[in-house]
Amino acid sequence: MGSCCGKSTDGAAQPAIPLADTPISGIVNGFASSSTDKLQVFIIYYSMYGHVETLAKAMKTGVDSVEGVEGYLYRVEETLPHHILEQLGAAPTKDKSVPIISAKELTEADGFIFGFPTRFGAMAAQMKAFFDSTGSLWQGQLLAGKPAGLFVSTATQGGGQESTILTSITQLVHHGMLFVPIGYTFGDNMFKLDEVRGGSPYGAGTFAGSDGSRAPSKTELALAQHQGKYTASVVKRMHDNQQYKHNS
Repeated sequence: MGSCCGKSTDGAAQPAIPLADTPISGIVNGFASSSTDKLQVFIIYYSMYGHVETLAKAMKTGVDSVEGVEGYLYRVEETLPHHILEQLGAAPTKDKSVPIISAKELTEADGFIFGFPTRFGAMAAQMKAFFDSTGSLWQGQLLAGKPAGLFVSTATQGGGQESTILTSITQLVHHGMLFVPIGYTFGDNMFKLDEVRGGSPYGAGTFAGSDGSRAPSKTELALAQHQGKYTASVVKRMHDNQQYKHNS
């Protein structure tokens, strides 16, 4: 993509990337919510067999536990035809009440958590297609400065829990979003070796099994809930700091 111009709040064109010594306050959208509204964290996912969706709902529980922050679940558009999904044995019981998000809605969020299964160490094509649709937001850097986390599902322990997130950070970088890993904030559960567990310092995760039959474990769901709470706390802290600076 080439360079392009965004618009400031008064309609004047501004470069997507400011020149030296140019204030970025009119370019970086920052936090979308007003000081009287709850901050919004969009949990956006693609789930073929339901594993990522289950983690996403646990994420929302964690986000909603932080005062002043609310989580919203969204799906991305499916790109495979129905007959192919049937051949792949994709779960027909995925929650259709979760709305499909469009790229233009992203500006309404104060933070994000994106979830998807791996495909050869990278995000699933359905999620990549969604990111590919966000070019106009990239042109104006309308998502710059917004915190974003990632979580994944893989078939096996060596299936790419960390590499999938590593290769996906590029999507955040080009938008200027701030990657929020969970580190080892989950405490002792990050170090236990007495059970098979998905997830890493990069983000929550689950193992689906080669045939998709393994459901997320209690520990994996707890880690997902923790990531939701942790990310929401980061979003709130950044917003509060921004409000303080604006009022000082």
